Amino acid sequence: METVPARPASRLWLHLLLFALTVLTTYSAFSFYYGSGDLEQRHVHALAFSLSLMAILGSHEMGHYVLARLHKVDTSLPYFIPVPYVGVGTLGAVIRIRGRIPHRNALVDIGAAGPLAGLAVALPLLFWGLSHSQVVDAPSVEASFPGESSLWGLLRELYTWLMEQLTQAPPPPEPVFTGRIQTLFGDSLLMQGLTRLAVGPVPAGKDVLVHPVVIAGWFGLLVTLLNLLPVGQLDGGHLAFALWGPRARWVGKGVALVLLLLTVFATASWGVWLLVTSKLVGFGHPEVVDPQVPLSRGRKWVCALCLLALIGCAMPVPLRQVMS
Repeated sequence: METVPARPASRLWLHLLLFALTVLTTYSAFSFYYGSGDLEQRHVHALAFSLSLMAILGSHEMGHYVLARLHKVDTSLPYFIPVPYVGVGTLGAVIRIRGRIPHRNALVDIGAAGPLAGLAVALPLLFWGLSHSQVVDAPSVEASFPGESSLWGLLRELYTWLMEQLTQAPPPPEPVFTGRIQTLFGDSLLMQGLTRLAVGPVPAGKDVLVHPVVIAGWFGLLVTLLNLLPVGQLDGGHLAFALWGPRARWVGKGVALVLLLLTVFATASWGVWLLVTSKLVGFGHPEVVDPQVPLSRGRKWVCALCLLALIGCAMPVPLRQVMS
């Protein structure tokens, strides 16, 4: 007689508790790092950011959940991950897939549903937020190559400091610092297109003072970018495996090489995602139950759409801070 493992009991209270805690931590993080104006304005802006970000993250995970259930794959509801006063207050959300994926078509459906559902919410929110943003005077900030926050740039600074200590040379004059640290968000093709559509061309010497909803949407694009990388069991990894089978491992290793180059020459923050993908996620992928079922033409078009989404969300330096 075959023994069927018992399904874990549903803990709806835990999902709701994590959701509520993540609303609180994202609200607090925005108020702490980005809040400005009077108390009422800070409250409204932080709440707008929190609810917008939760809508994007929630739709992403529910996209996975709904398609998994449609394919009769045992799946948990989303677990949101609250992180008090760090970053934007959350590490996103995850679902737990307890069953095996039946075939490659289902793998594409489940893998693509999350990023596409997240984008379907993020893009209208971005357009609305940009339409309610202001164009203000802003000094242009030049980008250097290699980037100042890249591993190359950090090692160059360390070398300069060591040489100063060894030679007892007087340090170079410190740049004038007004006490203001400006956070610059990377510009992806999607952000550039939406900004031009909602605001119009931004002339030199000007910049967009964005609405808090735009910041939430921007982080939604970043989450989409990270998940669509074709590595291991990331969403993009599911699609790569559906297309190429075990050969997708080499695609993932190629992406790891790109992340390494970005870490060295663009920004060292990519090193964190390089470690996550190569050490925690890995490059392998479990086989589907029935690998003989061919991938349909429609699913191949879905993969192509996700590739366009990956390109549209790509940004070599997502975040950097400059002193002015």
